[in-house]
Amino acid sequence: MSKPLNAALSEEIAQRLSHKAKTSFDNAYEAALLIPGVTYVQGFLVLPGIPYKPMEHCWLEVEDAIVDPALPHLNRAPEEIWYFPAQRLSVKKLKAAIEEAKEDYPEDDPLPVYGPAPYEYYGDAMLGGKDYLEAFQAAEAKCRELNQSELDRN
Repeated sequence: MSKPLNAALSEEIAQRLSHKAKTSFDNAYEAALLIPGVTYVQGFLVLPGIPYKPMEHCWLEVEDAIVDPALPHLNRAPEEIWYFPAQRLSVKKLKAAIEEAKEDYPEDDPLPVYGPAPYEYYGDAMLGGKDYLEAFQAAEAKCRELNQSELDRN
């Protein structure tokens, strides 16, 4: 079960960021550097309606709540958003993974961070291991549940 979304703190953090980053991964990374004691979480986001599929997404966990710096850009009420975590990283581990990725693959974006191979296949989304596959499958099931009537019409 996903933790509850703290919409007020998500909005506050989004306003504190110097700019809107390109991706939820960049937004969450910037926010993780601003807030002590957070956990950086990668996984999937499900919204009712288009795009009718889970989206790879990133957010933070602060104590017992989700903080999503991308919330203002989702244009959805908090109760219309479902989060499915696949991987959690401390800020220290996140920084180390980014440094390693920059060193090993300088031409590629260091985010998102994936675990070691072997990877499981889970659709058009990026790479990930068994935890990613399980999170993707749970998100896909929620997406079908939310959008079944619309999918039946098409």
